[in-house]
Amino acid sequence: MIDRLALTNFKAFQHADLPLGPLTLLTGLNSSGKSSVLQALALLHQTYTAGNLDRAGELAQARAAGRPAPAHDNGFLLNGELVRLGTGMDALHEDFAGDEPEITLAVSEGAWRYSWTVRYEAEQNLLPLIGVGLPLTSESSAARPAGEAAVIPRYFTAGFQYLLADRISPAESYPRDHQVAIGRGFLGVRGEHTVNFLRHHHQARVEVPKGPLRHPRAESALLLDQAAAWMGELCPGVDIRAETIENTDSVRLSYGFGDGLTTSRRRRPTNVGFGLTYVLPIVVACLTARPGSLVLLENPEAHLHPQGQTRMARLAAASAAQGAQLIVESHSDHVLNGVRLAVKQGLLAPHQAVLHYFRGDGTGVDVISPRIDRDGLLDQWPEGFFDELENTLEKLLD
Repeated sequence: MIDRLALTNFKAFQHADLPLGPLTLLTGLNSSGKSSVLQALALLHQTYTAGNLDRAGELAQARAAGRPAPAHDNGFLLNGELVRLGTGMDALHEDFAGDEPEITLAVSEGAWRYSWTVRYEAEQNLLPLIGVGLPLTSESSAARPAGEAAVIPRYFTAGFQYLLADRISPAESYPRDHQVAIGRGFLGVRGEHTVNFLRHHHQARVEVPKGPLRHPRAESALLLDQAAAWMGELCPGVDIRAETIENTDSVRLSYGFGDGLTTSRRRRPTNVGFGLTYVLPIVVACLTARPGSLVLLENPEAHLHPQGQTRMARLAAASAAQGAQLIVESHSDHVLNGVRLAVKQGLLAPHQAVLHYFRGDGTGVDVISPRIDRDGLLDQWPEGFFDELENTLEKLLD
């Protein structure tokens, strides 16, 4: 699990060092830096998956031995499957720290810390790697064995999902891409491969492991039934079907509604509420996240009613309780309260739920981190932190 993320000269941050937990909630005003946190983690994963950190181990060895860094084209891939940040001028903090404009991203996993530094090039979308921090333990100054494995954090290979706020909408069909959905188990940044993923894993009869993530009222432990049960928290009585459209490279999603005894005729996504399809990738991502995997979620509350937002937070907490790590960006006080309830009800320990509130002024970011106690109460409530309801009521009652 990633315990800390450090950002230097990256987008909204001249420097930030953020503790992370099994479930981390990022909140704050628009354009205050929340998305930059998710993008930093996605950027590193994207760069590694594309092979642009292939010789990072060689660079680390050279640095440790005091030799000149080898010349190569590895570096941060700014535009790819997960994020499209533009060019160097879009990624560099406008008031960068230091004499030379460089960007450093670092993650800590337990005792190990990994860092990568790239040189700023304004018009380039591959920023050259110029430094790699050797992972050192906090207890010892001895480095891990030199080589590639020394500079690869576990989250690069332990399972990864990143779902943007702009997710799939109701449609007649969805893509059937075996390599992405089945080979890699990736739902797509918009969740566009979720339906094909469900179709395949329903046939494979994949079960959700026992624990708080397994819904007690589902018809079975199978993934499709579990997904339907959790979706039923948002729309009671719903069931899901994912099927291949014959002689095409597409799959079809349909919904049924009933009371457990009778079920209505099946309906296309275009004929039901927008929110059901919009939230489906999040439900599947949480249900299939295994211990050690990382799930990044933007605005899971979009198109959900308040009760659904609170229960969505419980689903995220249940996934974290079974070993996954979730980092969630949200503007919803219902999501916040759902996390607080998960702690109060013992689903998560207080230290497992981390809150960060971002306040930006256009040139820098201030991060405040309220703590949750075991009763779900916060140790501070800074100005602007989900206080609009109270402010509005005060004006109404004045």
